[in-house]
Amino acid sequence: MLVDSHCHINFISYKDDADEVIKDFLRDNYAMVVVGSQDSSSRRAIEYADKYERGVYAAVGLHPIDLIDEAEDTVMMDGKPYTFKSRQEDFDQEKYRQLARSSDKVVAIGEVGLDYYYFDKFPDEKIPELIAKQKEALRGFIALAEELGLPLIFHCRDAKDSAVKNDDSHGLLVGTDSSDVNFGAYGDLLQLIKEEIAAGRKIRGVVHCFGGNLAQAQEFSKLGLYIGITGIVTFKKKAEALQEIVRTLPLEKILVETDAPFLSPEPHRGQRCLPQYVEFVAQKVASLKGVDYEEVARVTTGNSKNLFKI
Repeated sequence: MLVDSHCHINFISYKDDADEVIKDFLRDNYAMVVVGSQDSSSRRAIEYADKYERGVYAAVGLHPIDLIDEAEDTVMMDGKPYTFKSRQEDFDQEKYRQLARSSDKVVAIGEVGLDYYYFDKFPDEKIPELIAKQKEALRGFIALAEELGLPLIFHCRDAKDSAVKNDDSHGLLVGTDSSDVNFGAYGDLLQLIKEEIAAGRKIRGVVHCFGGNLAQAQEFSKLGLYIGITGIVTFKKKAEALQEIVRTLPLEKILVETDAPFLSPEPHRGQRCLPQYVEFVAQKVASLKGVDYEEVARVTTGNSKNLFKI
């Protein structure tokens, strides 16, 4: 019995079979958290959560990319291109307050955070404005989560191909290299959370689909946050850093997730990801930590229950 702590059944990839996918998952697993990325997908997350008596929960939030217009990416699923294009939405705290209050199946605020991945598409002089806009929205969501007594699902992603240099010219923290705790978007997120805690905010949550370095994972953990592990941990290439993080962190600080429909784990890489594939993530975590799969299932499910109060 597992919890998929982060999936997007509310996305268009499941428009024809979402209920079938949910029912298949719930036959063998405890629960899934369906995560919103803007107003419309947050509403769909609530609709799915309310539709099922047990096992389906919702998070509402505004993905930092959806604060930006014209961010576009294409990924392959089942041999077909799936194109993502942001639809700019201004942060409206009251709207998300009402959404979060509209159902007792809403268990988190998210996904919200910082994303510098698409900044290579913008002129250098525009980047400080984009970063400031993301940070302003994130601080608003942190305040809202505290007000409502809900945890946060943090999204964070560094710049593509070092498009945003790690120096003061773009308002980022200065890190010496990619292993530095202050490096890139994750360094900025750490600093912002520390500032909010210093100001008296109580912050609970998870840094989902973790892609930072070990020092950053340990620092988030010290702040009381969980680290979300996706199917990336199963990849045969470019997963070494994440695998080392899994080996090092206590199991009590880890959540397993799929981020479905994205990041399908081996042996399904390149296919549309399904929530039930969280099993492959848990199996890999067990292998890396040298413990039984059942232990990973027990502890990570307990972690999700503790965080989301489900």
